[in-house]
Amino acid sequence: MRRRLSVSNNAGADLLIHAGPGAGKTLGALLGFKTMKSEGLLTKFLVFCHRNSIVSQWIKSAEMLGLKLKEFEEYQDFRNLPMDLDGLILTYQGAARNQEELLKHQLMKFNGNDLLAIADEAHHLGVNPDEPEGPAWGRAFLELTLNFKLRLGLTGTPFRADNLAFCSARKVRLHGEGEHIEQITPDLCVEPRELIAAGDVRPLEFHFQDGLVEHSREGQPDREISSISSEQRETWRARNLRRAIRLADSSSIALHLLLRARKKLEIISSEHPDAAGLVIAKDIGHASAIANFLKENGEEVELVHSQDSDSSNRLVAFQNSSAKWLVSVDMCSEGFDAPRLRVVAYLTTVVTRSRFIQGITRTVRISPKRAVLEPIPRKPSFVFAPADPLLMEYARSWSIAKPYLIRGNEMTSSIGSGHWISRGPSLPMEAVNEVVGQMITMKAAELPKIAKG
Repeated sequence: MRRRLSVSNNAGADLLIHAGPGAGKTLGALLGFKTMKSEGLLTKFLVFCHRNSIVSQWIKSAEMLGLKLKEFEEYQDFRNLPMDLDGLILTYQGAARNQEELLKHQLMKFNGNDLLAIADEAHHLGVNPDEPEGPAWGRAFLELTLNFKLRLGLTGTPFRADNLAFCSARKVRLHGEGEHIEQITPDLCVEPRELIAAGDVRPLEFHFQDGLVEHSREGQPDREISSISSEQRETWRARNLRRAIRLADSSSIALHLLLRARKKLEIISSEHPDAAGLVIAKDIGHASAIANFLKENGEEVELVHSQDSDSSNRLVAFQNSSAKWLVSVDMCSEGFDAPRLRVVAYLTTVVTRSRFIQGITRTVRISPKRAVLEPIPRKPSFVFAPADPLLMEYARSWSIAKPYLIRGNEMTSSIGSGHWISRGPSLPMEAVNEVVGQMITMKAAELPKIAKG
């Protein structure tokens, strides 16, 4: 931050930090501001985040460092802001919805060109130069921070499914195989495998349930059998996954996964008493069915979804509750901090790399209390999922940073092989042969291709 501030006299300088869950992005950003303020380089800051449930975590972290951070409330009177206030925090949606009000009043107290904008999970701020009226969050952020001295982007997954560029990230132009491409390269990258080797987070062990899915066409007697792990036809692969996550009968893959996940959590709980599990479901109806199944088997369950008006408070309460399972649709991803999570069952049809990694890494954090009790590398957390080829591919590389090529670039093999070199040591690796109907197990941080058996 100091180097970027010293070399740039222009407003709007961008700085991107890529680090996995548990790396300390929140505290790092706040400490950075506090240091820059003491050196007279910055005066105040605004934090933008993607969910209301994250706001309280930022405020609590700021209090730990003696910084006064206040939540922005819609249409509040900026004239009454305390003079000693260090920063404001608001959601991306709130910024876009109240953009005119913010532009009109925020500079009454947040004035001058020594301001810092912090974009939490900055990859949400997509920018499309070909569509001036494109993604609203990105446009609002850029307009509100136009005169800020520095825009600091934080992300655990510096890529988007639509391959758009995003705010707080500088585009780097590269030349390869006779063509120019643009990619986003973080200014600082801390890979999950580095954090695992240092003992800052837990490694992950993956258990993928394979199986055969029978398909038939209406009105026709012919049937076809498809293996989940080896299906390469996209429509069939997607159909297999939809079938696999259904709680249909005693032979369903989803039920087998939930039972295995429950057994694993029972074992973990013998030495980690408050350990808990997370189930990521397809939709609210699916989540309710899973929650009922777990309750019928004697489990205490917390069901949280976006249509629940009290969802944010219930997520916070879960961290210290007695509930053993948290069932959610899309609430437990980036920024959700619950170190007692040790098992995740991924039972959704969403198979983008970002969503998968965001979901599974809810289980890598370790609390200070547990850190004192465990050796390094830490004891692993466990992921259970259907043996979908895309999910297994993401699992092999979840702990490794890869270049993010911006839309319009060809994903050539030479460029896609990676420009970032990890400084972290490798951990032991293991994978077992794929056998239809059995579990496919992957251990540790960096994984080889699964052998065909």
